[in-house]
Amino acid sequence: MPRTTRVITLSLPPDMAKQVEDLSREEGRTKSELFREALRRYIEEKRWARLYRYGELKAREKRLREEEIENIVDAHRK
Repeated sequence: MPRTTRVITLSLPPDMAKQVEDLSREEGRTKSELFREALRRYIEEKRWARLYRYGELKAREKRLREEEIENIVDAHRK
Protein backbone atom coordinates (compact mmCIF):
# COMPACT_ATOMS: atom_id res chain seq x y z
CA MET A 1 0.00 0.00 0.00
CA PRO A 2 1.51 3.39 -0.98
CA ARG A 3 2.15 6.10 1.60
CA THR A 4 -0.54 8.73 1.99
CA THR A 5 1.95 11.24 3.35
CA ARG A 6 5.33 12.58 2.36
CA VAL A 7 8.18 13.16 4.79
CA ILE A 8 9.69 16.65 4.83
CA THR A 9 12.66 17.67 6.94
CA LEU A 10 12.29 20.91 8.87
CA SER A 11 14.92 22.89 10.76
CA LEU A 12 13.93 25.07 13.71
CA PRO A 13 15.84 27.19 16.18
CA PRO A 14 16.21 25.30 19.50
CA ASP A 15 13.80 27.53 21.42
CA MET A 16 11.07 27.09 18.79
CA ALA A 17 11.64 23.32 18.69
CA LYS A 18 11.21 23.22 22.47
CA GLN A 19 7.95 25.19 22.22
CA VAL A 20 6.66 22.75 19.59
CA GLU A 21 7.61 19.75 21.74
CA ASP A 22 5.96 21.29 24.82
CA LEU A 23 2.78 22.15 22.92
CA SER A 24 2.67 18.69 21.36
CA ARG A 25 2.90 17.10 24.79
CA GLU A 26 0.32 19.50 26.32
CA GLU A 27 -2.22 18.88 23.57
CA GLY A 28 -1.53 15.17 23.18
CA ARG A 29 -0.90 15.63 19.48
CA THR A 30 2.03 14.76 17.29
CA LYS A 31 4.40 17.42 16.02
CA SER A 32 3.28 16.48 12.52
CA GLU A 33 -0.34 17.25 13.42
CA LEU A 34 0.66 20.64 14.81
CA PHE A 35 2.63 21.54 11.70
CA ARG A 36 -0.13 20.34 9.37
CA GLU A 37 -2.65 22.52 11.19
CA ALA A 38 -0.31 25.52 11.13
CA LEU A 39 0.34 25.09 7.40
CA ARG A 40 -3.37 24.65 6.61
CA ARG A 41 -4.10 27.93 8.41
CA TYR A 42 -1.21 29.70 6.69
CA ILE A 43 -2.31 28.49 3.24
CA GLU A 44 -5.91 29.55 3.92
CA GLU A 45 -4.75 32.98 5.11
CA LYS A 46 -2.72 33.44 1.91
CA ARG A 47 -5.72 32.43 -0.24
CA TRP A 48 -7.92 35.02 1.50
CA ALA A 49 -5.20 37.68 1.13
CA ARG A 50 -4.96 36.99 -2.63
CA LEU A 51 -8.74 37.15 -2.96
CA TYR A 52 -8.85 40.41 -1.01
CA ARG A 53 -6.10 41.95 -3.19
CA TYR A 54 -7.95 40.83 -6.32
CA GLY A 55 -11.16 42.43 -5.03
CA GLU A 56 -9.36 45.67 -4.21
CA LEU A 57 -7.82 45.78 -7.68
CA LYS A 58 -11.16 45.18 -9.40
CA ALA A 59 -12.91 47.77 -7.21
CA ARG A 60 -10.23 50.35 -8.10
CA GLU A 61 -10.51 49.49 -11.81
CA LYS A 62 -14.26 50.04 -11.66
CA ARG A 63 -13.88 53.06 -9.34
CA LEU A 64 -16.26 51.60 -6.79
CA ARG A 65 -16.64 53.02 -3.30
CA GLU A 66 -16.79 50.70 -0.29
CA GLU A 67 -20.54 51.17 0.27
CA GLU A 68 -21.19 50.33 -3.40
CA ILE A 69 -19.25 47.11 -3.00
CA GLU A 70 -21.30 46.19 0.07
CA ASN A 71 -24.53 46.78 -1.92
CA ILE A 72 -23.26 44.60 -4.78
CA VAL A 73 -22.32 41.80 -2.39
CA ASP A 74 -25.67 42.04 -0.57
CA ALA A 75 -27.58 41.93 -3.87
CA HIS A 76 -25.57 38.92 -5.03
CA ARG A 77 -26.24 37.03 -1.78
CA LYS A 78 -30.01 37.46 -2.21
